[in-house]
Amino acid sequence: MFANNAATWGIAGLATLGVIARPWNLPEYIWAVTGAVLLIAFDLLPWRDAVAAAGKGTDVYFFLIGMMLLAEVARKEGLFDWLAEQAVRQAHNSASRLFSIVYAVGTLVTIFLSNDATAVVLTPAVYAATRTAKVEPLPYLFVCAFIANAASFVLPISNPANLVLFGARMPTLPEWLHYFLLPSIVAIAVTFIMLRISLRKSLLGDVDERDGEPAILTRSAAIVAAGIGATAVVLLAASALGLDLGIPTFACGAVVTAIVLLLGRKSPLSVARDISWSVLPLVAGLFILAEGLNRTGVLPALAEELKRTAALSPHTAAWGAGIITAIASNLINNLPMGLIAATTTQAAQVSHHVTGAVLIGVDLGPNLSVTGSLATILWLIALRREGEHVSALQFFRLGILVTPPALILALLALSLVAP
Repeated sequence: MFANNAATWGIAGLATLGVIARPWNLPEYIWAVTGAVLLIAFDLLPWRDAVAAAGKGTDVYFFLIGMMLLAEVARKEGLFDWLAEQAVRQAHNSASRLFSIVYAVGTLVTIFLSNDATAVVLTPAVYAATRTAKVEPLPYLFVCAFIANAASFVLPISNPANLVLFGARMPTLPEWLHYFLLPSIVAIAVTFIMLRISLRKSLLGDVDERDGEPAILTRSAAIVAAGIGATAVVLLAASALGLDLGIPTFACGAVVTAIVLLLGRKSPLSVARDISWSVLPLVAGLFILAEGLNRTGVLPALAEELKRTAALSPHTAAWGAGIITAIASNLINNLPMGLIAATTTQAAQVSHHVTGAVLIGVDLGPNLSVTGSLATILWLIALRREGEHVSALQFFRLGILVTPPALILALLALSLVAP
């Protein structure tokens, strides 16, 4: 049994390292899927359990497909170019003002459409804005990655991991805001301040106004914009009714795409071939790896330890759980970490304070590494499509400056509002 458990942890660790380092520039999904296949091949995880584990991500798959459809059709119809021009005009030649505009828009997109939408939908728009403004894109693109996680616990729909973590114990919206509104404001504000300080040298110059003919918001682009707004409303309604978000998001993306393609008499293949489908096997592989770790028996032990600590000192348990979860999310990705944390906290029957601290760790903690959250991986994929590359070390150097103060102060804010 010990040998099997050690092998499982070893395979999961190597697969995670492959996702982070991407040896030989192979895509992230190759390493996650390879790790999952090895667990099955060495009989460390029965194939039926692996299939069931991959099936747990069905809602996530539909959610991602819907968002990717919206992003791709928006890109093709020129919506991002039009939005980029509006952002540059509002910046009034100031790189610092453009940075603040991107941060504010990223905050709103994350709150009402989720952190994955910020990575998939906003990142191409921000890249288009930097191209229009003729400025170095990375400082503004970093905003998309960091705000996607920092603002991801304002509302339950701001991060699909929120719904996974609380499950049937989901607080009502007033209760949610009681626990998370202040910590969210703190996380958003501190992340902005630390990013602004860390990137200050890149934001000293001016931005160029667009030359030539202004971009025009075409009918198809306007339909996509309306569709994205409608998707936000649908997600809020689905969350209020306690429904899964995947099918509604997929339906919105499919309907908007179908309308635009029919009006333009275009083939759906033009959209389908440019979507980053590789993210789906990546997510499936992560779910299978998480199930493999679950079978090592470590989770019942963690749940028992958490229950004991929470009984002795709820505040100590909350601080410890939040910080440990944040670190672990960077090591194994916050998606499987959310599943592990959900199993552990529900088994331990801890208070909303402790569960809230774990959620902040799962949502905000991943800003340390490029593979800490699914949103950041989606952001990396979006960057590579535009010809931009960010190394794990480059991201970590910025993350280590921004994330610890934001995490600590957000946990402190939670302790102030928790009973």
